[in-house]
Amino acid sequence: MTRLSTVASLTADLQALGIRDGDVLMVHSSLSALGFVAGGPQAVCDALLGAVGPSGTVAMPSQSGDWSDPSDWSEPPVPQEWWQTIRDEWPAYDPYTTPLRGMGAIAQVFLQRRNTLRSSHPRLSVMAAGAHAARITDDHSLDEGFGEQSPLARLYDLDAKVLLLGVGHNSNTSLHLAECRGTWPGKRTWEQASAMMTEHGRRWVTYTETQQYDVDFPEVGAAFSSTGGEHVGAVGEAPARLMSQRALVDFAAAWFTEHRY
Repeated sequence: MTRLSTVASLTADLQALGIRDGDVLMVHSSLSALGFVAGGPQAVCDALLGAVGPSGTVAMPSQSGDWSDPSDWSEPPVPQEWWQTIRDEWPAYDPYTTPLRGMGAIAQVFLQRRNTLRSSHPRLSVMAAGAHAARITDDHSLDEGFGEQSPLARLYDLDAKVLLLGVGHNSNTSLHLAECRGTWPGKRTWEQASAMMTEHGRRWVTYTETQQYDVDFPEVGAAFSSTGGEHVGAVGEAPARLMSQRALVDFAAAWFTEHRY
């Protein structure tokens, strides 16, 4: 550990990386990679919002992998005789009480801020705060939750930037939009299900989405980086990469079409 980071120093680092007032920013982050931050994840959220200013927007993935069908659980699996009871008893998804899974401490604190909005998908939600938060999070389709009627597509429309803050492309959620847009032999959809509130009360609801295959995300990320499409620097002690989401998605959709079999 070589430096102490503050809101002011993190904001300066983000601006040096290329973040500007008015930017729409999709953030993936690791708090531990930043080193010691005075104020912890709250300070990081303050710095991100400060870097984009009042006319900008910060978004983060807010996925809840536990809100899925127990027949697919593997970390850990549960006995088959439990499956139906879980389907009958699991709480309905709620944007502001359903916990995140695997999103990190910065995302968890970001969700707790009063002006953060979270989309309605029970597994694949995105949250946002700032000028375009409602546009990003509204009308999230249940089917194809990473597709054309998703926050990822709205970020594409807004020409957002992707920030990888101490994490790699294996955490880059926007690549799932590229999966939906690409075509390759063996591409398939699968059925998922979650507990949700409907006009008829709590229901176990099924829906369809493109089956995600993120094993090659580091490879497509490296190929995109080789085009010069990333700004690379440091934020705190963390390696940081900043890129156009639109350029990334266009590149990756073509890459998946060419390289996946």
